[in-house]
Amino acid sequence: MTAVRIVFSKWDGARHWEYDGVRLGADEHGIWVGARNGTPVSRPGAAFTSSYDYVALLPPAGFAAAFYEDVSSAPFSTYVDICTTPVWHDGTAACVDLDLDVIKDRAGRIWVDDEDEFVERQELLSYPAPLIEEALRTCDEVHKAMLAGVPPFDGDTSARWLAVLAATAP
Repeated sequence: MTAVRIVFSKWDGARHWEYDGVRLGADEHGIWVGARNGTPVSRPGAAFTSSYDYVALLPPAGFAAAFYEDVSSAPFSTYVDICTTPVWHDGTAACVDLDLDVIKDRAGRIWVDDEDEFVERQELLSYPAPLIEEALRTCDEVHKAMLAGVPPFDGDTSARWLAVLAATAP
């Protein structure tokens, strides 16, 4: 397994969430990265240590999704950040978080979050019109896919990658 650094920033270049993981492999949905219980996750002004395993999907465009193991300490089942296409360089995947999120909680409720932040930051950070359109289109597609339970949001796909992570040596 290869070490990977995941780095999110904001449109103005401000640092956002960062963490280290291991590249588990790739499938038709994109590249999968695993992070174990005990992984430090930080951004300026906030940090925590994960108390659960999770896998992140970095597809070729439009979003980054985190799928959490089924434990009570995991805050969600699935958390999707609408972002720019991840750019890979020297073991780091970097992307720009565009504020919109699609979330599935442990009870199965699915919703779009932070629409207010997205609207506010469009003007504040001068998002270009094509970026706004792409983010909204991607958010809508991800939301519909999650509601319909289509891969990779079917539960089985992420469970396979969580099993790969569990089988790797810590």
